[in-house]
Amino acid sequence: MYLTIKETAEFLSYPEAYVESLIQQKKIRAIHDGEQYLIYKEQFNTHLKQMEKYKDLVEEILNEPIPEDRDIKDED
Repeated sequence: MYLTIKETAEFLSYPEAYVESLIQQKKIRAIHDGEQYLIYKEQFNTHLKQMEKYKDLVEEILNEPIPEDRDIKDED
């Protein structure tokens, strides 16, 4: 399935200008049909899966309970 720049920006939650700059930098593959750029949606699957794993990892770390303070006595 192909998306326009506007649809891609909505899908990725980025501004349209940023998506256009990524296309021009060749960081996003796109096809120009003479009028507009078309972006193949499936190229983002790996990126989105990695972002989900990263979010889960961060959430797991943030939800980890803080260990109790050890009561260390100063022997001065």
